[in-house]
Amino acid sequence: MVEQQPLNMESPAILAHLTILQGIIQRMADNGRACKTWCIILVSAVLILVARQGASDLLLLAGIPLLSFLLLDTYYLALERRFRFSYEAFVAKVHAGTVGVDDLYAVRPGGSLAGQWANCLLSFAIWPFYALLIVLVLLARCFL
Repeated sequence: MVEQQPLNMESPAILAHLTILQGIIQRMADNGRACKTWCIILVSAVLILVARQGASDLLLLAGIPLLSFLLLDTYYLALERRFRFSYEAFVAKVHAGTVGVDDLYAVRPGGSLAGQWANCLLSFAIWPFYALLIVLVLLARCFL
């Protein structure tokens, strides 16, 4: 049996693991930002088309990208928070000196997706943006 070397905070393996987790967290944040960008583009396109044709009944089509991107953005925020939880748990293990080699190969989100998703749905990072778009669509319906 090969004796394993203790892992310390400066270990390249630990730093690489933390870098991987940071990259995943950053990608989830970028995905959420992209959801908001695409939602604005698609809702604006629907509003322009409806305004040109004068058919306010078609404004309900704006709800499709709104709802889709609301759910997708919430999913990415939930994943981002779960990976942050995993990151923080790993750092706590490093500081406690209990990190093992098996921990280095476990790159998965911590916590429950269902519970985190529900919290993210009510998050300040989600509702103000999508609520404003919903209000704009409803105002467009009133004025068209």
